[in-house]
Amino acid sequence: MDVLQLDVSGRPQAWLTVKEAAVLYASDGVAWTVGETCYVLRGGVQRATGLPSRLSLHPIIAVRGAMPSRAFRQVPALTNPKLFVRDRCLCAYCGQRFGHDGLTREHIVPTSRGGADSWMNCITACRACNHRKANRLPEEARMSLLFLPYVPSLHEDMILRGRRILADQMTFLLASVPAGSRLRG
Repeated sequence: MDVLQLDVSGRPQAWLTVKEAAVLYASDGVAWTVGETCYVLRGGVQRATGLPSRLSLHPIIAVRGAMPSRAFRQVPALTNPKLFVRDRCLCAYCGQRFGHDGLTREHIVPTSRGGADSWMNCITACRACNHRKANRLPEEARMSLLFLPYVPSLHEDMILRGRRILADQMTFLLASVPAGSRLRG
């Protein structure tokens, strides 16, 4: 289980391990939380009270203090796993669903012809369609795209990172995902 870290304004920053979240709780670094307690850490007996120590963690925490520069990144890093999830593991040319091992990153405008390795120039394609298109533009290969590429928002990027997301976390993230996002369907 991971904890979703936000800045104090509610902007997602990172996924934290339980241990990393516990350090923030213990150092009074948590400004506010969202969701029901999802994990309880139990420690020894407190010397002052004689009671067992207990730390209740929430699925979403807002952290006090300065925000790391990575939180302000406008365009999420492009990776094959995130690209495949964005495109729902569908080939953008034939429309068939594949496992990650049957998919490739396809450049609409090939990099050898000046195309960028970017969210707006990359789609998911099966190996057969990628091979068929080769080093051509889709029109030259007489292949059409079934859906268009887009740059994921910060909230979508947190979903695309492939974590096991708890219901409270997914509800929070989806509330800020654009209505037309493929992650909503």
